[in-house]
Amino acid sequence: MGNLKKDIFICLDCEATGLNVEEDEVIELAVVKFTFDEIIEKFEALVDPGMLIPPDAMAVHNITDEMVKGKPKIEEILPEAFKLIDKYPIVGHNIGYDLLMLINAAKKRNISCPIELENSIDTLRLARLYAESPSNSLEVLRQHFNIEEEGAHRAMNDVIVNIKVFKYLTLDFRKTEEIMDRLKRPVSLKTMPLGKHKGLPFREIPIDYLYWASNQDFDMDLSFSIEQEKRRRRKNKPFSQSANPFADL
Repeated sequence: MGNLKKDIFICLDCEATGLNVEEDEVIELAVVKFTFDEIIEKFEALVDPGMLIPPDAMAVHNITDEMVKGKPKIEEILPEAFKLIDKYPIVGHNIGYDLLMLINAAKKRNISCPIELENSIDTLRLARLYAESPSNSLEVLRQHFNIEEEGAHRAMNDVIVNIKVFKYLTLDFRKTEEIMDRLKRPVSLKTMPLGKHKGLPFREIPIDYLYWASNQDFDMDLSFSIEQEKRRRRKNKPFSQSANPFADL
């Protein structure tokens, strides 16, 4: 890897029967090999998951049981997809989910998998770093950057939009390694991204909720931001409260 504008990347997206990366199955996969100048190669496929698609998942991606009936099984398409993915850096929005879906799908079927989680760039975290969009969802980022809509929420449409968003989010970087290195460190969030205090600045979140949240299995950025706010409050606490061991209870 060298010049960001000259490097080759993979952008991919999965649609699945649900959000459980160990138990749910892929029903659509889109993979694009690209540089900043061109799209080199595309791969997309609907996949028969061997199970019924739950209604809540269907409501998100609009892929029905009829659409995947008779389509290839995941073991039939993974080798071709992995050949395209190879060892290139992988870009995606909340990409950890998609990669774990593919890694687990391959593992369950004893298929050799080239994917390494460390060799990925999450545009969700880049958006957090950018911190100027009203929301970090792919759709809101598309609107924020005035990117043309690609159509319904389907894997290939999301990939094409994701590539364009990635180009905007990396304007301040010159090398791919710089992005990778920055994302090894946590990104400080301005507002709570989920839960009953979603959208609220961290300094306005009740302290008891922060202590509860600090014991949850959140991602690196959210956990860091929660601890950062707790430290800020401890630092700014009056001495009388600091001396009271029960002040936070």
